[in-house]
Amino acid sequence: MTAGLVRAVLCSRNEHKRVELQRALPGWELALLDAEFPEETGRTYYENALAKADFGRTLRPAERLLGEDSGLEVAALNGEPGLRSARWSERPIEELLERLEGESARDARYVCELVLLEPGGREVRGSGTLAGRIAETPAGSEGFGYDPVFAPAGEERTVAELGNDWKVSNSHRARAAQALLGALGA
Repeated sequence: MTAGLVRAVLCSRNEHKRVELQRALPGWELALLDAEFPEETGRTYYENALAKADFGRTLRPAERLLGEDSGLEVAALNGEPGLRSARWSERPIEELLERLEGESARDARYVCELVLLEPGGREVRGSGTLAGRIAETPAGSEGFGYDPVFAPAGEERTVAELGNDWKVSNSHRARAAQALLGALGA
């Protein structure tokens, strides 16, 4: 990649993800792809991230396209919500806490896969995970999604309490972004 500002299109409509990734990718400017995306049918985060970037390529073939897929995997729920984290429930946090009620083993992990497709056809990947546990009750006001109930390993506070500044360097998306930059040789 050339030095200077890197422009890419994040193949998502999620502004929270755009902001988090742009902060985790210094020197990058990310724009959202405002489109109706096809249903996610991949069996892995990678397949879903690649499908989003491939879809973006049909609309914006001359641009760098960044596909992202992520989820929360809870061991006591056999990896659920997993690939369906964003569509798992109408009340995701409440449902998660209800299903874990009385459960002492609350190990979980966030997973993120990034796929960058460059105009010349080169594909570059970055993966990141963040291990932790599901808290008994929601806490904190920053972040989004399951952040109010996810406490990273070694922390007593949830990601929502640790805050957006903490996420820039430590979240599963930040770790995937760091891996992507490493794969790009940046």
